[in-house]
Amino acid sequence: MIRVLLVDDQVLVRAGFRALLDAEPDITVVGEAGDGAQAVRLTRQTVPDVVLMDIRMPGVDGLAATRQITADPELSGVRIVVLTTFELDEYVGAALRAGAAGFLVKNTQPADLIQGVRVVAAGDGLLSPSVTRRVIEQFAAGTATPAAPRRLAELTEREREVVALVGTGLSNDEIAARLVVSPATAKTHVSRAMVKLAARDRAQLVVFAYEAGLVRPGWLP
Repeated sequence: MIRVLLVDDQVLVRAGFRALLDAEPDITVVGEAGDGAQAVRLTRQTVPDVVLMDIRMPGVDGLAATRQITADPELSGVRIVVLTTFELDEYVGAALRAGAAGFLVKNTQPADLIQGVRVVAAGDGLLSPSVTRRVIEQFAAGTATPAAPRRLAELTEREREVVALVGTGLSNDEIAARLVVSPATAKTHVSRAMVKLAARDRAQLVVFAYEAGLVRPGWLP
């Protein structure tokens, strides 16, 4: 059973999401929070698999709450999905940097919301890769020329190539097709890169790829 915590300052939004998710046999909503401070408390109390986190809330916002949750080693298994009104929300890139596993636009189709929760709970990371790529390109374009982090030296040449492809939003199957290897091999390379870079999930690999200069805004392999 996938356990979900809903975080949004609008009661009707939470009610709508709860109705959709609780109707699924493999998903249950374990709590609701109306602000970031309450979200952190409930996350520590319930330890959900997935937190659907609104960003713009009064008091402690979703970005600050995301940072607190991802910084807690006891909550390392919790995956945060950012809820945003606009695909190019200025805060989404910062949320991904803070450790969010991906994002969903609030007006997404019900089936996509449900599938998104399942995808993130399974550890597959980013949602809507093409849209996510545009968001990250937007915040990356506003930064200085990336400096290669020291951890980059720990990656093999193939792992760097794989991280760059992850950075463009490609799935494991798409990476496998691009490199002419099996999906299992691609997944192994991704997993090893995540371990070496201490990345929580694929979202962190995407951010690393841009910060390390492995990919550039607008670049497609």
